[in-house]
Amino acid sequence: MASVQWHSRARKYESELHMCRLEVLAVELSDYHPLKAITVTDSKSRRGGRKGSTSSSSSSCSSVAPDPLSLTLDGTDPLSLFAAASETPTLPHSISAGKEEEVGSDFEPWSSKRGEILSRFTTTEKLSINLFMGSDKSKASSPSSAVSEKVRTRLEELDDLEEGSQRELLNLSQQDYVNRIEELNQSLKEAWGSDQKVKALKIVIQCSKLLSDTSVIQFYPSKFVLITDILDTFGGLVYDRIWSMCADPHPLPESFSADDVNDTAKETCLNWFFKIASIRELVPRLYVEAAILKCNRFLTKSGIQETLQRLTAMIRGIGDPLVAVYARAYLCRVGMEVAPHLKDSLNKNFFDLLASFRQVHGESVQNQLVLQRVEIPIYLTLYSPAIHWILQCVAYRAPEVLLTEMMDRCKKLGNNALLLNSVMWAFRAEFVAMRATDFIGMIKDCDEAGFPKHLLFASLGRSLSVADPPESERLSILNEAWKVITKVRSPRDYINCAEIWVEFTCRHFTKREVNTVLADIIKHITPDRAFEDAYPQLQSVIKKILTYFHDFSVLFSMEKFLPFLDMFQKDSVRVEVCKSIMEVFIKHQQEPTRDPVILNALLHICKTMHDSVNALTLDDEKRALSLLINGFIRMVSFGRDFEQQLSFCVEARATFCNLEPVIIHLIHTVNQLAMETRRVMKGNHSRKTAAFVRACAAYSFITIPSLTSIFSRLNLYLLSGQVALANQCLSQADAFLKAAVSLLPEVPRTISIEGKQRSSESFLLDFINNFLSTLLVVPDHPEQGVLYLVRGLLNMVQDYTWEDNSDAKIRVYISALPLLAAMSQESYLYTIPKVDSNETLYGGDPKFIAEINKLCETLISQVLDHLKGLGRDEVRYCVSNNTFPLRGTTRLCMVCLSTSVMSILSGQSVISRVYTSRFGNGMVHVEPQPRWY
Repeated sequence: MASVQWHSRARKYESELHMCRLEVLAVELSDYHPLKAITVTDSKSRRGGRKGSTSSSSSSCSSVAPDPLSLTLDGTDPLSLFAAASETPTLPHSISAGKEEEVGSDFEPWSSKRGEILSRFTTTEKLSINLFMGSDKSKASSPSSAVSEKVRTRLEELDDLEEGSQRELLNLSQQDYVNRIEELNQSLKEAWGSDQKVKALKIVIQCSKLLSDTSVIQFYPSKFVLITDILDTFGGLVYDRIWSMCADPHPLPESFSADDVNDTAKETCLNWFFKIASIRELVPRLYVEAAILKCNRFLTKSGIQETLQRLTAMIRGIGDPLVAVYARAYLCRVGMEVAPHLKDSLNKNFFDLLASFRQVHGESVQNQLVLQRVEIPIYLTLYSPAIHWILQCVAYRAPEVLLTEMMDRCKKLGNNALLLNSVMWAFRAEFVAMRATDFIGMIKDCDEAGFPKHLLFASLGRSLSVADPPESERLSILNEAWKVITKVRSPRDYINCAEIWVEFTCRHFTKREVNTVLADIIKHITPDRAFEDAYPQLQSVIKKILTYFHDFSVLFSMEKFLPFLDMFQKDSVRVEVCKSIMEVFIKHQQEPTRDPVILNALLHICKTMHDSVNALTLDDEKRALSLLINGFIRMVSFGRDFEQQLSFCVEARATFCNLEPVIIHLIHTVNQLAMETRRVMKGNHSRKTAAFVRACAAYSFITIPSLTSIFSRLNLYLLSGQVALANQCLSQADAFLKAAVSLLPEVPRTISIEGKQRSSESFLLDFINNFLSTLLVVPDHPEQGVLYLVRGLLNMVQDYTWEDNSDAKIRVYISALPLLAAMSQESYLYTIPKVDSNETLYGGDPKFIAEINKLCETLISQVLDHLKGLGRDEVRYCVSNNTFPLRGTTRLCMVCLSTSVMSILSGQSVISRVYTSRFGNGMVHVEPQPRWY
C-alpha cells in the first residue's frame, strides 16, 4: 500500500505581517471617546460605520467549528459594535411590529417566588465569598493632559474592576453569607450616592462572578436570588441616572423614543455599555449587561431586541448547565420586565435549554456531584426554579399551538421528567387538565431513578385542583395517581403529594372517595408518629375538605374524619383545626340542628377548644373561642322539646365552665327558653309548664354566682327576676331581686374595661335606675313589710361607700321619687299580665299611701341636707320662671327640688334642663322638659 506524505502549506510571512499590522487613523478631538482610540480590529474588508471608528469584520475559510461567542459578535470587537450600533439606522423588527403587550396581574411576579426559593434551598456547609474591598486610588490630571494619558488612566480603572483589591472570606455560615451579600448591596447604594460610579460597578462585577461558583451546589438557587437582587439595584440606579439627564429642559414621557434623548444622556449610556463590554469573564459581563438591558431604550428602538438575541446566544458559551439555566432565567426575567412582547428571545432560550439539557447527565456534572456527595434527584431539583420561570415566561398568553409544540419537543427528549415537571408547573392549568391523560402516559414512561414519579403527579395534581379534566376521565385519573402515591414509602413525600390530590378528590367525588383517601393517609402517617412532622399538610387537608363539604351531617358520617382529627395531638395545632371547623359550621349552617351525630362531634370539638384555656391565655383568645362556642350553642334547637333543650344547656354549662362569656350566653338562652315556653303555651300554665319554668329559674340562680364580673351578675339577676315575674313565678322573682340588692355592697369603686381602670359609678347608677323601674310591678311579699324591696335598696345605697364629692347617692334618691309617685297612683303606668301589683294588693289603702309619703319625706330631707352642705358662696338658681341672673356655678336648688317633688306627688315629674356655666351679669333662659316615670 503506497504511503502518503503530508507537507505543510507554504507561508508568506511578510504579507501576513502586513495584513496583521494595526491601522493608525487620526482621531478628531470632538469625536473623542477614551476607549475608541484603542478599539481596532484586523480586517480584510472594511464596513461603513461611525466616523473615526475602526470597527470591522473578517471572514475565514477555516473548517474549524466556529466559536459561539465569535459568531455572536460576528467577528466584531464588542466596543466597536456598541459604537456602530449608536449610529446605525433603526432596523425594523417584525416581532414588535404589533401592539406591545403589558404583563398583567395574571402573571406571577418573581418577587412571589423569591421567599420560597430562599427557604427551600439551604445548606449547612461552609461558604466562601470574594468580598471586594475597593481600590480608592485616583490619579489627578491637569486640563492639559494628553489624550493618551486619559486613555491609560481609564484603562487602569477598568482593569481594576477585576484585579482590584479584594479579600476572600472563608468558612461562612449561610446566614453570614446572606449578611455579606446584604452589606455589598448597601455598599453599592452608598458608593452610588457618593458619586463613586466605578466603585459601584466593581461591586456588581465581583458579585456577578459569584454566580460562576458552584462549589456548594445545593445553595446555588438561593445565591442566585441574592446576587440578582444586587443586579436589579444596579440596573435601576443606572436607568434612573440616565433618565434624570434627559429631564432638561423637559422630562421624558413614559413612552419616549430614542429620538427624544439628548446627546449627553446617549453618550453616558454608551459609556456604561462600553465599560461592561470590557469585562473579560463571560458570566459577569452577561449578567451586568442584562441588568441594564432597559437602558437600550435611550439608544435605538431595536436595541433591546438585538441585545436580547445576542445575550441569548452568549449563554451558549457557559459550560456548566446549572449556571447556564439560571443565566437564561435571569435574561427571561429582565426581558419580561422590559419587553414582554418580544417572544422570540423567550422561545429561543427555552429551545436552547432543550438542546443543551443532555449536559445534565454528562461526565463533568456527574464528577462534580460525586465530589460534593449530591444525589442526582436532589441535583435535578436545583433546576426547578429556573426552568419553572423560563416556562412561565414562554407560556404566558402563548397560543395553544406553541404550547403543544413545546410539549412535543419534551417528548422527543425521552419524556425527561424534570422538564415535564416544569411544563405542568408553568403551563396554564386548563391546558394541562384537558390533556391530563396524555400527561399521565408521559409520567409512566419517565425514569423513576432521575426524578421521582410522585413529584410529577404532585405537579399534575396542582393543575387539576384549579381546572377540571374531562368528566369521563376523572375516576381513571384519580386511580392512576393514587396507585403511585400510595406506594411512596417516605411519610414526608407521601403527605406532600397526597395533600395536593385531596382537593381533586373533594372537588369531583363524594364522601366515599374522600373517606378512602383519609383512611390511606391515616395508614401512612400514623406509624412512628410521623404525623407530628406533617401538621401543616394535615391542616391543609382539613381546610380543603371543609371548602367542599358544608353539610356537617355528611362530614361527620365519614368513618375516618374524627380519627383523622385525632392525629392533631399538639395542643396549639389541634385548637387551630377545631377553630377552623367551627368557623365553617357557623358560616354555612343555615338552620338550627338537633342531629345527635353533629351535636356530639361539635361538643367534642368545642370542648377541645375550651380545655386549651389556662391562666396564660390572652383575653382576646378567650373572646374568640367564646364567640365560636356561642355560635354553636345558638344553632342547637330541639323544637318544642324544651326539657331536652334545658338538658343540653346543663351539659354545656359543665363543659364550658371556664369561659365566662359562654356561661352568660347559656343563662340568656335559658331565660329565652322560659319565655318561649310561655309564648307557646299562650299563658295557660299547666303544672308541668310551671315546673319547667321553675327549673329554668333554678338553672339561672345556681349559675349566676359562678360569674366573676359583678355587673354581669347584677344584670342577670335582674333579667332572670323579670323573666320569672313574667311567668308568674313570684317567689323565684323575689329571690333574684333580693340577691341583686344584697350584691350591691360588693360593687367596687373602679372596674377594668379593656385594660383600663374606670369608675363604676355610672354603671351602678344605670343598674339602679333599671332596678327601680322593675320594682313598680313587683308585688310586696306577704311575710315582709310594705315596700320592703324599695327600703332594702335605699338602705344599701345609704351604706355604700361612694366616691368623695360625689352626688351619686342623691341622684339615686331623686330617681326613687318618681317611682314612689307612680306607686301612689290608682292605676299603674304598666303591669304584667296575670301578676297582681301593689295597686291591686293595696287598692289605694291610706296606710299604703302614708308609707309612701314617709319615704318621700325621708328622701327629700336627705336631698335638702345635701344641698345645705354645698358652698355658701355659690348662688343656685333654677329656671322655673323666664330668666334669672346667674352668679357662680349653677346647681339644683331648693326651688327646683320643691317644684319637682310637687309635680312627682301629683304624678308628673318635671326635669329642668339646667345650664352649668359662668356668666357675669348675663341672663339665660331655659325651657323645662317634662318626662314621665
